[in-house]
This record gives sequence, structure tokens and C-alpha cells, in this order.
Amino acid sequence: MPSSRTSNRYQGLPLEQRRAQRREALIRAAIAVYGERGFRAATVKAVCDAAGLTERYFYESFLNSEALLVASYETVIAAMLGEMRAAAEAAPSTARAEAVLRSYYAMLRRDPKGARVFLVEIAGVSPAVDHVSGAALKGFGLLLDMAVNPDGAAPTSPGLLRAGVMGGIIHIALRWIAGGYAEDIDAVVAQASRLCGTLRQGA
Repeated sequence: MPSSRTSNRYQGLPLEQRRAQRREALIRAAIAVYGERGFRAATVKAVCDAAGLTERYFYESFLNSEALLVASYETVIAAMLGEMRAAAEAAPSTARAEAVLRSYYAMLRRDPKGARVFLVEIAGVSPAVDHVSGAALKGFGLLLDMAVNPDGAAPTSPGLLRAGVMGGIIHIALRWIAGGYAEDIDAVVAQASRLCGTLRQGA
């Protein structure tokens, strides 16, 4: 039963630490459940069962399922942006954009459940959720802009152009995933790199 597993797992921990660990467990479980069956087909009970928690612990951390979806998305995007920034910093200045894109597509292939949350399940849930995803994608676009223009200058690409490039990069990912990741990642990165070239200053 979830209740007995919960008491054993968190026994002896301070209250705030127990709450934080239960919240993390729910987010991990949500990413897995949403990745398998989709957000709209998932229930609070299904997520709690996957986390090994009773439903009362869900409402300890989240107001509703939408709040958990946002937290799950933010967890996925934070990991993704962290890896992409690290890839950019480790690459020569002339190869930063390619390094960012390779990191992005490699993560999607490595974590297909997280990819579904990032690319599919977040779309069209509500205006509030759309705002969260839009802000995250804007951050992704700024990172790409800086990688394409590595001379230290602030990004200068028009916002609409950056948004269009991001849309193209995401659609490349969706097609690649729908095809079972059959195309070699080098080819995927090469096509996305051509698209990113439009962000280059003076292009």
C-alpha cells in the first residue's frame, strides 16, 4: 500500500525535507505518466500510485493537475537549458550553436518521456500554461541567438524571427521523434543549424 511505503521511505526526516522529497517524487512520476499516456489521460491517482504516495500528499504540494504539469515542464526545461548552456560553454565559439542543438536533440532522444512533456503535453492546456511554456521557449531562443553570435554581443535578432526559428527547431524534433529517431542525429543537427543561421548578425 502507498501509505506504508511512504511512512518507511520518509521516516526520521525533517518535515520540510519530507515535503520536498514527496514533491520531487510526484514530479518524477508525473513526467513518466504523462510521457506514457499523456497529460489529459492521466489522473491524480495514477501519478500518486506511480510515486508510491497517497492522494492527500498530492494536494500538499499542488493545487491541481495543471500545477503539477507546469512543475513537470519546468523541471524538464531547466535540465534541458542547463545541459545546453554547458554544451555552449565547452564548445569553441564557432561551434556553439551546433553544440547547443546537438545537446537539445540528444536529450530528446535520451529521454522520450520528458520530450513528450516538453513538446506535446504542454500545448493548449490553458492560457496560464501557455504563458509558462512561451517564457521558457523565449529563453531557449535567446540562448541560441547568443550561441549563433558568439562575440559577446547581446542578441539582436528580431523577436518574431527568433520565434520562427524556434518553431522550426521544434517541428524538426517532432518529425524526428514521430519517425522513431531513425535519422542520424548529425543530419538532424545539420538541418537545424541551417535554420539557426538566419539568426546570425548580418545574415
